[in-house]
Amino acid sequence: MNQKIRVGLIGYGKAGKAVATIISEALGFDLCWIVRRSIGTEILLQLNSTIPIHGIEEISFESLLDQHPVDALVDFSSSEAVHLYGEVIRNRRIMLVTAISAYSESELNYVRSLGQNIRVMCSPNITLGINFLIVAANLLRKIAPFADVEILEQHFKEKPEISGTARKIAEKLCIDDGHITSLRLGGIVGHHEVIFGFPHQTVRLVHSSIRREAFGTGAVFALSQLITCDIGFYTFDDLLLRLIRAELVGE
Repeated sequence: MNQKIRVGLIGYGKAGKAVATIISEALGFDLCWIVRRSIGTEILLQLNSTIPIHGIEEISFESLLDQHPVDALVDFSSSEAVHLYGEVIRNRRIMLVTAISAYSESELNYVRSLGQNIRVMCSPNITLGINFLIVAANLLRKIAPFADVEILEQHFKEKPEISGTARKIAEKLCIDDGHITSLRLGGIVGHHEVIFGFPHQTVRLVHSSIRREAFGTGAVFALSQLITCDIGFYTFDDLLLRLIRAELVGE
């Protein structure tokens, strides 16, 4: 990577802070600014005082990108934020990596439409491990469509809804949400388990997020892969499958 990828980050909650740390430290990347849901004047990020943070209600993305242009946006905020910046990045041909799990159908359709003009990677969970689990589970499902399949997901107590990642796994495996069991315990970051029941045996595919920095590692991976792709809409497992296919054919 000869030139650094300039990145703007949207969202500065628990996950966003971890992602900011990883991107700011990653070789080949330059974290230029952060936008968060806040009220008040511009403040400075603790880990690097040269990186400004703006309140999302206080800025215009047009003006922000005029003053601080970037090559990519990474979104860890909320589902409605895409309507604030979508047309701006479409017109400026800026890449988008979004890890929002709560998009409505209309919002997801809008994100997909951005892929007509720019590179977009959209997945509710962008850790490398969980997406490898999804690829492996989908392969096993195709090999053994007769097997019983159940999904177990565990998260921190404050997470009210079914995990978007669990829903995505269920969708990929062509099973409904009734096969998802959710547990809310203590300070668990995230745990997903896919259980295949065969005659006389079971197979369990398990992924646990230990720290939220895993999301940052996934964001850096997604950006490094997305920049090599054609314009279009991709999921994280699409990017993984590109690498797997290249490895299999010896490219």
